[in-house]
Amino acid sequence: MRDILDVHTHTIASGHAYNTMMEMIREAQNMELEVYGITEHGPRMPGSCHDFYFHNLRIVERQHKELEVLLGAELNILDEKGTVDLEEPYLGRMDVTIASLHSPCIAPGSRQWNTQCLIQAMKNPHINIIGHPDDGRFALDYEAVVQAAGEYHTLLEINNNSLNPRGFRRNAKENDLEILRLCKKYQTPVIMGSDAHYYKDIRNHERILPLLAETDFPEELVVNTDKAKFFAYINKYSS
Repeated sequence: MRDILDVHTHTIASGHAYNTMMEMIREAQNMELEVYGITEHGPRMPGSCHDFYFHNLRIVERQHKELEVLLGAELNILDEKGTVDLEEPYLGRMDVTIASLHSPCIAPGSRQWNTQCLIQAMKNPHINIIGHPDDGRFALDYEAVVQAAGEYHTLLEINNNSLNPRGFRRNAKENDLEILRLCKKYQTPVIMGSDAHYYKDIRNHERILPLLAETDFPEELVVNTDKAKFFAYINKYSS
């Protein structure tokens, strides 16, 4: 499978990652990516950057030789209304946005409540991707989530880091398989994300590929294979 982009990564600005922006960009170039995204954790994540960091991203160069760099945020979903921790007008100015449920920022609720949190976030036109919906600590109605992703033109992420056996997200493999089967059923595109917090994990999607094979998931529904497919979903290019 052609894999030319990775847009869920973090630098030291997120507070619990270990490389600078330029170190990560250089590694993305070494990996011969065409599109590379840095999406720092939103301000509500303990240790992450202040609002001002996101406000000032306009000063950073986006083109590094053949590599296009996208700068944005992994936002924290804060409630059942889908509220996130970066407000307008700055949210709409991000090149790319991911919205995720993180236990330091929101406590898991019932399956129905968690599902409502995600679906309400998808309704925000400036949210492009739902990050690691496979975290079993936040039980979800996956059929409702997949259908909503199609309705609200939002990508669902299959997160390589969730599948790390040393990780803390519960039942990620089983949940990812269910997500993929439902996305195949409803023809809902997905995006592979490394969730890299260290430079060597950029474009590391190796744990995801066996799940795509197990579900016989259509390559045309994986946006990592084609810039045009991906750009149709993100703030910088979508209309």
